[in-house]
Amino acid sequence: MSRARAAAALAVATLTSMAGLALTSPPATADGPGVGTPWVVSVGDSYISGEAGRWAGSSNSSAARADAGGPTTYFDNASNAAEQIERCHRSKAAEIHIGAGVSSINLACSGAKTVSTTDGDYFKPGLDFYDNGAGRQGQAKALQSFATTHNVKMVVVSIGGNDFNFAAIVQQCVMDFLYSPSWWPDYCYDDSVVKNAMASSNVAAVKTRIATALLNIRTAMRNAGYADGSWTMLVQNYPSPIPTSSGFRYSQNGYTRQNTGGCGFWNNDANYANNTLLPTINNTVFGAITQAGITNAKTLNLASAFNGRRLCETGVGLYEEVGVTNWTASNAVDKTEWVNQIRTVSTAGSDYYIQESLHPNYWGQLATRSCVRQAYNAGVPRSGTCTRSGTGLTTSGEPRMTLS
Repeated sequence: MSRARAAAALAVATLTSMAGLALTSPPATADGPGVGTPWVVSVGDSYISGEAGRWAGSSNSSAARADAGGPTTYFDNASNAAEQIERCHRSKAAEIHIGAGVSSINLACSGAKTVSTTDGDYFKPGLDFYDNGAGRQGQAKALQSFATTHNVKMVVVSIGGNDFNFAAIVQQCVMDFLYSPSWWPDYCYDDSVVKNAMASSNVAAVKTRIATALLNIRTAMRNAGYADGSWTMLVQNYPSPIPTSSGFRYSQNGYTRQNTGGCGFWNNDANYANNTLLPTINNTVFGAITQAGITNAKTLNLASAFNGRRLCETGVGLYEEVGVTNWTASNAVDKTEWVNQIRTVSTAGSDYYIQESLHPNYWGQLATRSCVRQAYNAGVPRSGTCTRSGTGLTTSGEPRMTLS
């Protein structure tokens, strides 16, 4: 089978969310700024909304082996019957639900950019005050409404990846891998979609958009009656989802890297992604905090949080590759990947969504949750770098992580 035919059969779609409905306003309570149960809130994109939270690792032989959440994983309305915003994919495993006496709400949405966007009938709320008067609201607007009647102590933010056109970059890299032969590879790092995203002018523009989004979150909290010093903005960056060339367990020759592993990147593109693309995006995200002049911000560095558990990395594998029965096995968290496979249109009719591709899965989200809880620090939030610190699960059922 030629790479061209493989590409035609497995055309990669964008990884972002495509649909939206109205956000249900939270009920009013007697609580408010500084009064009542403490709350933490998440705003932003798919890397914080909980995208891929249904799957604990991957299996090409049986989806049931990795199905930790079931078909209601993304249901977040009051009756647990549907999503409040279709395809936001706010999973029950989302990192914001830290517990320990702290309540939480997830306002993030898969596919979100810094500003709200519409695409035909679909709506993706950004970190702005968009309000069409018919229920569609930006996340800053939704946060303001919620914070007015709830004691919000920390707002966790993940934003910027979609403004860099990350989904299109991944799509281009996988298509280049499938279309070109190993003896004459076509790399994506020098394609226009990557070069345009990494151009200094675009990096500066995206940083400004992220800074504006962060200011919108601050404005929302001020409008809700909060002094800047009474709450914390925790800004997180993005984790590395695939290893560098030396870390892949599949050769780049042939089709195995994508057809089996779901990680169709050439070695040079994987190196570029880890050494240039990801650092540029992450530096831009954290640089926007300074540009915006946010004084009550802390940072959560996730860049290496999944190292050793990344997609197609040596040391972990598909359930059938590592001899683990299913996700409930005691060693599943250490033997399987924490990042979801890059899915293609061949998943049509299955339980998988293409938009779940290359996102932290159930294990990855619970690992990040541990670090968010440590960053909350019993109500005295702090910055830190999130890394793996051991094997097995904690008594909370989470991977062992350290925030240092």
